[in-house]
Amino acid sequence: MKSEFALAFNEILEDKGLPREVIMAAINSAMVSAYRKSVGASTAQEIRVDFDLDKGTMLVFAEKEVTDEIYDHRTEVLLEEARKIDPDCQLGDLVMVESTPENFGRIAAQTARQAIQQKIRDAERAAQYEFFKKQEGEIVSGIVQAVNSRQATIGLDLKAEGIMQRKDMIPSERFRIHDRIRSYVVEVKDLPKGLQIVLSRAHRNFLRRLLENEVPEIYHGIVEIRSIAREPGQRAKVAVSATQQGIDPVGACVGQRGVRIQAIVRELHDEKIDVIEWNPDAAIYISKAISPARVTGVYLNHGQGDDKTARVVVPEDQLSLAIGREGQNARLAAKLTGWRIDIMSVSEAAGKALELLRKDPSLAKLAAEEADTMAKVEALLQQKEEGRVLNLDDSTLIARFVDRIEKRGEADRKVEEDARQAEIRKLRESIDPRAFELNIFDVAELKEHLQVLVQSAGLETFGDLMLQVKLDPDAILAINGIGPKSQEEILEVVQNYQFPVIEPELVEEEIVEVSAEVEAEPVVEELPVLEEPELVEETEVVVETPAELPEEVEEPTGTEEVEEPAGEDKSFEELFQLDTMRRTSETSEEEDELGLFGDKKKKSKKRKGYTVEYDPDRDATYVTRKHRNEDDWGEW
Repeated sequence: MKSEFALAFNEILEDKGLPREVIMAAINSAMVSAYRKSVGASTAQEIRVDFDLDKGTMLVFAEKEVTDEIYDHRTEVLLEEARKIDPDCQLGDLVMVESTPENFGRIAAQTARQAIQQKIRDAERAAQYEFFKKQEGEIVSGIVQAVNSRQATIGLDLKAEGIMQRKDMIPSERFRIHDRIRSYVVEVKDLPKGLQIVLSRAHRNFLRRLLENEVPEIYHGIVEIRSIAREPGQRAKVAVSATQQGIDPVGACVGQRGVRIQAIVRELHDEKIDVIEWNPDAAIYISKAISPARVTGVYLNHGQGDDKTARVVVPEDQLSLAIGREGQNARLAAKLTGWRIDIMSVSEAAGKALELLRKDPSLAKLAAEEADTMAKVEALLQQKEEGRVLNLDDSTLIARFVDRIEKRGEADRKVEEDARQAEIRKLRESIDPRAFELNIFDVAELKEHLQVLVQSAGLETFGDLMLQVKLDPDAILAINGIGPKSQEEILEVVQNYQFPVIEPELVEEEIVEVSAEVEAEPVVEELPVLEEPELVEETEVVVETPAELPEEVEEPTGTEEVEEPAGEDKSFEELFQLDTMRRTSETSEEEDELGLFGDKKKKSKKRKGYTVEYDPDRDATYVTRKHRNEDDWGEW
């Protein structure tokens, strides 16, 4: 039967949900602290506690020095007692001696209770932190434990608690205790006072995770969420695109009869969600972001930096729908696309176009071309101000007029922007490239407070500062905290700064290149050497036979050609004798090569040859052997 100690130990394991080793380590540390406190032992003395869960006993072992006379029972032990533990110990050795005090179980229970609880709490918090740190950026489910005017406390797994501030709640929802809710883990902090888990239901990534859970195409990457703009509890816009051809991203998110999007709408307390298709063309993308309003035209002005403005022209009856309640639709469209959107009706755009044509001298030629149309448009606008209703043809005429003028203005703005960017590139090329690699804080000639001010204005490198000075020196004066005197100091540093000379580095590079070329030359010279052994062996290894010994020549194999002198008439006997000598000579040569040199002579046989000549004056036949050295033939 298990002891009460073992039952209590198992109860702690089940209640806290911690590993067995963690609880054992916590109890061991607490028992050691209790022993040190009860007997007044030093922290330098080694203490070990052994448990027996079944019997419910514990033994304390303390490190003691072996002596012949005891002055302190806490740190010393007699040699006779020490040899009962370690027979080989000597005076001055250190041995672990069982030193469990009387009634240590009761003393330890009273002394170590708080320490054990603290150790378990620390281990429990470490496990919670490790678990929820991995859940950061994901959706978790919890139960509402407490609600007040400022925040709600949500009970999570592992007996952890999350905090949801009022600003992180959907404005239209109200929590009740014991309600089960889903929320987005924004941040997990391990603070001295405890673990802090920040939850949110108003975060835009909460909508992103809900879409991933409800739409399998998004989870598997077939459909990608490009951007999300959200006003919690009221309206949200989501831009999606397909990564594969033939996939409708909007239809995949909405689902059949809207079942997928409706599940998300119910989770967000009837928050309206507009799903639009993302487009790389900014004009088309913005026109879709204004939906459900119908758009007549979108005209872009890229501007400088992040100052991008889009002028959106809509019909008269679509103006209020495009702007939305309190500008909500236009505001969400601007957040979704990253453009500053200016929405106006066709008549308003036509009035501005007429004013621009009359006042801008650069558009004088266009104004002359559009003189008749301008008169008609002005008359139609006058009729509209008087309250008359324009027909479809009149509205189309005004819309086309606005489209021509706005596109001309957009083209002019593009030309100006291209010219400006070309000027910036030209000025950037005139600056030493090392300036753009030099951090502004590494410019010793510039005072420290000026470095901070310039860096806060977005000029991270010295090259950025030099480029800004060349573009517009007065822009330095516009930086917050910089006056005329500071501007003069900055301009003086920019104009007089000298970069270190890099000539020695160039010389070293040239030397390295030359040495590389010199090292490469021997490689080229050694290449022919690889072929020489084969040629030398094959040409020099020749069967040494006298040239004028026809009787030693055996029957040829017929694989080599025999050259005969042209124009000589021989008798039948002479031809028969010549043919016999030819076959004999070739056969003898082949057998000699196979016997002496093996396979190597087979390869060399193609490079050798001989000629058999008959001398009619001496009535004798001569054999002349030849070998090929590269492309030339020579007698041997």
